[in-house]
Amino acid sequence: MTLRPYWMACLLFLLAACTGSPGPTHGTGSGTTAEPPVSVPEVQEKLELKLAVPWAAVFLPDGTAIISERGTALLKAVHDGQATTVGKVPGVVPAGEGGLLGLALSPHFDVDRYLYAYVTGQEDNRVVRLTLQRDADGALSPGPPQTVFAGIPKATTHNGGRIRFGPDGFLYVGTGDAQRREQPQDPDALGGKILRLAPDGSPAPGNPFGNAVYSLGHRNVQGLAWDAEGRLWASEFGPDVNDELNLILPGANYGWPEVTGAPHRPEFQDAKVVWPSTSESSPSGLEIDGGTAYLGALRGERLWAVPLQGTEAGNPVAYFTGMYGRIRDVVRTPNGGLWLMTNNENPDFVLVLGLRR
Repeated sequence: MTLRPYWMACLLFLLAACTGSPGPTHGTGSGTTAEPPVSVPEVQEKLELKLAVPWAAVFLPDGTAIISERGTALLKAVHDGQATTVGKVPGVVPAGEGGLLGLALSPHFDVDRYLYAYVTGQEDNRVVRLTLQRDADGALSPGPPQTVFAGIPKATTHNGGRIRFGPDGFLYVGTGDAQRREQPQDPDALGGKILRLAPDGSPAPGNPFGNAVYSLGHRNVQGLAWDAEGRLWASEFGPDVNDELNLILPGANYGWPEVTGAPHRPEFQDAKVVWPSTSESSPSGLEIDGGTAYLGALRGERLWAVPLQGTEAGNPVAYFTGMYGRIRDVVRTPNGGLWLMTNNENPDFVLVLGLRR
């Protein structure tokens, strides 16, 4: 994408990036107001990596980033600002919102070399893992994928796809309802859920329903992150209204398709932040740094910063509105900054952010 003229970018930066702009929020009604974000994101570098619809990124212990491309099913490696192809993940059947989606690095990567991926196959969405080995010349090469969990419903939309290892060592998997609206409220179905798995793909011990399901009533989970106290937060697409930032509790029901947002009904868990207009958000990747949650916005074409205070969230503040296009993922870098990955910008790029504290 060609960036807007310099004067327009400067004007947008002054309006959105320097001072921020309050976003709509409907909390739980507790009256708690968190402090404003204490870490202000600032663009340090733009990496012209010429990516094709990237979806997720993880950093290896040596600082190399691995990126998934949804439609090509390619894994790309980024080192010293340059992207190279690691390999294509076999068995991926891209269509619509499906393809090669989320990535997660094994907590014991130095030993097992496992990279986990959420992929859309011929019949379903599934989680696979493969090894990443370095050749004699230092290049990364992927081993054949091994399926560790299968049977997640697929469709052209609402495939979920975010995966991440939690501080407890278990793998959390965000799924979508795949247009099967009967699934999110069914604790025995896999659509519209957050799953919690052991590294081998078996249900994690202590799950609330005795199966892989950790929470239910989701429409299309897109981001997973933990705060400093180990609480899990998730970003989620609403329908044509009510995008959400949720605090995830084991066994809790987040309402879809019965309700969205924060309706204050005792049988459902209210979202902590609600964007009534999806044109301002459509939140995707999520990262938490200190007391602030950072969400990439697709339709909203901005970065949202949400101050967190315990189990409550304050008013969102928008940065870079309309300046860089759709933001698919937000990833913490090894040096304490953030990566923002664009989506559908033809080609896509990465913004390297510092956090001014």
